Amino acid sequence: MSVICKTALRHPPINRIFFPMSKEALLQKISDRKATVGVIGLGYVGLPLVLLFSKRGFSVVGIDVDARKIEQLRLGNSYIEHISPSEITTLNETGNFSAGTNPNLVGDCDAVLLCVPTPLTRNREPDMTYIERTAQAIGPFIRRGQLISLESTTYPGTTAEVLVPILERESGLVANREFFVAYSPEREDPNNQNYTTELIPKVVGADTADALELATELYASVVRRVVPVSSAATAEATKLVENIFRCVNIAMVNELKMVFQRMGIDIWEVIEAAKTKPFGFMPFYPGPGLGGHCIPIDPFYLTWKAREFDMPTKFIELAGEINSAMPYYVVNRTMEALNDQGKALKGSRLLLVGLAYKKDVDDLRESPTLKLIELFESRGAVADYHDSHIAEMKETREHPNLLGRKSVPIEKAGEYDAVIISTNHSDIDYAALGNRARLIVDTRNAMSGVQDITSFLCKA
Repeated sequence: MSVICKTALRHPPINRIFFPMSKEALLQKISDRKATVGVIGLGYVGLPLVLLFSKRGFSVVGIDVDARKIEQLRLGNSYIEHISPSEITTLNETGNFSAGTNPNLVGDCDAVLLCVPTPLTRNREPDMTYIERTAQAIGPFIRRGQLISLESTTYPGTTAEVLVPILERESGLVANREFFVAYSPEREDPNNQNYTTELIPKVVGADTADALELATELYASVVRRVVPVSSAATAEATKLVENIFRCVNIAMVNELKMVFQRMGIDIWEVIEAAKTKPFGFMPFYPGPGLGGHCIPIDPFYLTWKAREFDMPTKFIELAGEINSAMPYYVVNRTMEALNDQGKALKGSRLLLVGLAYKKDVDDLRESPTLKLIELFESRGAVADYHDSHIAEMKETREHPNLLGRKSVPIEKAGEYDAVIISTNHSDIDYAALGNRARLIVDTRNAMSGVQDITSFLCKA
């Protein structure tokens, strides 16, 4: 047994043959805050859930294959910037939290939430590896009366077609008769102080009334509002629609940015003027590409699944193509700006400001800056980065060669041939940067409103 955190299992997994639990018994345990909630995957989605369920009085078991995370939690440290060490200390002091790496820990839980990654393969097809391996690992320890809820963003049908068959095979039990299965998509927005996990409405779907009732009651005990829907597939589709909506609209303004740049029109000024219309318009903003754990990935999950039904998704795929092309556009604009100064991209030294995928977080999942570094270096440039939120490059699935690179102090910006603002963190003194750098390629409109700069400025 690999149990590394503060407390070990209180007892061996409950015998699922001789001590079955009814739906009514689990509902009562949830109502009385006596249910034990397991969370598998202690990252940007799972750890906030651990904190929330613990705060509401539930016993919580955290499970992650990364023993380093377990050790950091045991020591009272946080490995996610917007979650403070004091929150981890409070979690440990409650006495209702335990964690480890062994999947048999699920046997001690009444409800288990799966918060594992769902990336794309190199061919931009859904990668179900994490869901499949997790189901295989925990299946032998599933017991009667448990609730299993998948939170990973995925295509409609994953819960019924991928998760359930593996759990049934490994456990020898029948889903939604002997244990219950639901789907509730995560809606985390890291470091959004206005919408924390507790305040974001929770969509819940299941394929039986009993499973839906259990999942609804569980989540309703910790979040302000639960939105039940008719099936797991409906809940899966809901999350995709949310992110495809953003993907398509961002693609539109990214394309408009390139069109208006040719016309000598500032897209940012256009958007500011357009959003004064009090109806029928919602502002979206261009950038160097899409980042984060959802928007760059989710549309391809639906396009892949739609092919099974002989349905082309041209509109969605076009949006994905436009957004995927934006890093190349930034590289070309940088080449043009350097050329205007009599320099070639090859041999130039570049500083990319902002490694995280969005401002004021330490999350670099799918960050377009990673792609930019790769593209610049493949063309013979030297590409460093500055990010006060990420002192050293973390491990990434698609860019393992960047592991260990360290952030360069922003004060050294003047030593580079060009500075590319790829993430507009709030802690950057953009006026000082404008008077320090030789050339600035601004992909985020961060220099807007900064007066009297000496840098050559190029918007990209």
